[in-house]
Amino acid sequence: MSFTMFGRTIRKIAVIGSGNIGPDIALHFSQNLYSYGVPIVVVDIVQAALDAGSKKAESKMAKAAEKKIFKKEVADAIFKNILFTTDYGKIADADFVVEAAFEREDVKHKIFDQCQASCPKTAIFASNSSHMEPEVIFEKMEDKSRCLVIHYFYPAERNVLVEIVPGKETNTALTEYLMKLYEFIGKAPIKVKSRYGYAVDPIFEGLFEATALTVEKRLASVKQADVIVQKALGMGVGPFTAHNLAGGNPITQHGLNEMTSKIMPWYRSPKILDDQVKSGKPWETAAKGEIVDYTPEMYESVSNRVIGAYFGMICEIVESGISNIGDLELAMDTGLVLNPPFSMMNKIGVKKALELVEAYAKENPGFKVADMLKKQAASGQPWKIPVVLRKDKDEVAIVKIRRPKVLNALNADVFEQLREIFEGIQRDTKIKGAVLTGFGTRAFVSGADIGMLAAQKTAKEAEEACLKNYSILGLMENLGKPVVCAMNGLAFGGGNEIAMACTVRITTKGQKVFVGQPEPKLGFIPGAGGTQRLPRLIGIEKAWPILRNSNPISSSQAKELGLIQEEVEGDLVEAAMNWIKNILSGKVNVPSIPKGPLPIPSKLPEVDIGHLSRKIDELLQKAILEGAKMTLDNGLKLEAKIFGECFSTQDRNIGIENFLKNGPKVNAGFVHQ
Repeated sequence: MSFTMFGRTIRKIAVIGSGNIGPDIALHFSQNLYSYGVPIVVVDIVQAALDAGSKKAESKMAKAAEKKIFKKEVADAIFKNILFTTDYGKIADADFVVEAAFEREDVKHKIFDQCQASCPKTAIFASNSSHMEPEVIFEKMEDKSRCLVIHYFYPAERNVLVEIVPGKETNTALTEYLMKLYEFIGKAPIKVKSRYGYAVDPIFEGLFEATALTVEKRLASVKQADVIVQKALGMGVGPFTAHNLAGGNPITQHGLNEMTSKIMPWYRSPKILDDQVKSGKPWETAAKGEIVDYTPEMYESVSNRVIGAYFGMICEIVESGISNIGDLELAMDTGLVLNPPFSMMNKIGVKKALELVEAYAKENPGFKVADMLKKQAASGQPWKIPVVLRKDKDEVAIVKIRRPKVLNALNADVFEQLREIFEGIQRDTKIKGAVLTGFGTRAFVSGADIGMLAAQKTAKEAEEACLKNYSILGLMENLGKPVVCAMNGLAFGGGNEIAMACTVRITTKGQKVFVGQPEPKLGFIPGAGGTQRLPRLIGIEKAWPILRNSNPISSSQAKELGLIQEEVEGDLVEAAMNWIKNILSGKVNVPSIPKGPLPIPSKLPEVDIGHLSRKIDELLQKAILEGAKMTLDNGLKLEAKIFGECFSTQDRNIGIENFLKNGPKVNAGFVHQ
């Protein structure tokens, strides 16, 4: 068996090295590709390392089965799909090789020399280096076009971030293939240009350095600095604790000393790190449940310095050109699990951020203050953080909503960036059509960001927000160019409503939970056209239960109802581009959504709304039935008005508060008022 997607086939994957991270890389591959029959082979020259790696992988899958993340038989199959061996002959037919051995040039050269002699000429060669440039790692390779760095982060089977780092001679098509592959198997890949340390480790190790320097200056103890920085940056764990968990002291020591000449002179291994590496001991951090005391003055002194260093390092990386604002924001949020930097700067004010960086640079010789930060502060404007991305291929603009942490949920930034991008597409004479999709494979758009909805305080404010969003969806609907929605996963609430504004909707085949309008569960009605477009696309009788009972339908049901045009096996975006090609050539004709009044059946099906609010259901029925008598434009205005009327009910507050407190799985205790 094999995995064939995005124009390439993978029959076997090899991971070289069964140390700290190799078994976890193998485990992630197996979790996602075992069902395609793609075996994973872990090779190491040390049997004890293989035994430890196998035991580690088996233990992790046993725990996953206990927690019901996987069924036991699936967890067993995932583990058994991995072979741990000392025999390099077992990877002679591997199509994809990931080296995860020691961070030493000679070791990597030896491994890849052996691989190029035995593996297929078409095999992909990747190094999970954390620092070394691909040009250095693959210096002696005959065919450098198939070689690059793929940098995983701890723990590799769960941390979604990977840096894809092509070398100067890496084939561009290979880089793009791997970006697609890693997104498909559940990672959040970012493409980074070649430079020592890439984009993320200079931040991870630099934050450690900045924190360690506060300890050297006696501003705080290790324990105090660890918890202060954890709190100040919203980190999962503090910098010292992170190094204990990952065993990162020697790597950080070496990395910081290399960055001195390769990035900026400020980077260097602090003396306390040198001493700790020499001792071989872990840092003395707070025990579980231990309360660490510090004064407000101590907190301000340590946090201001480390935050200033954080902002400065981030801006240096963007200004260097190896990464960008959107990717770094994503990387810090999902990979390092700390407050995303540009959002943080916007929150405190870019001018204040510059002051912190300049103060840090003044105190720390060799620390760079990026010109881009100075210019942004002088502009008086916040940073623009891309969450909707456009990439053109031939005559088609591919638009992707990328907010993986919240399953691409909609907020004001998403809507505004959709407006800007589609206005650009409309003006661009080179572009003949557009594909709209979401990041990953779990969700196209999971709905509206609950924070955005909770922030609305009055009926008028809510109504105006609806009208503003309608104008954006109207732009897409009346673009004058076909827009195909490649629904790469579930589409709830606003996700389905955006899709319905597109010319065509297609999705991945076999989704048991696909489309739904769950708004009544939260105590309000759809507010982005759901009550008007769904009846016009599939008929009032079919839309009636979907809108009122809030239960999702499968992709096959959506196809049967006529909500989507195709269930796709394979590359969803390529299928969407084919739809555009066929529409433009006249090969297929897709009727536009009816804009006039709809016939209302004399009898509509009975619907059991269960625990849902009867008061909200009354308003919902009014929006559907009264809107059907109107034009689409007037029906949308009615929906906006009634969406605002939900504010006058007790049940809207009950629904929102319940969701914020308990999440979507706990039913709200509606009082039907």
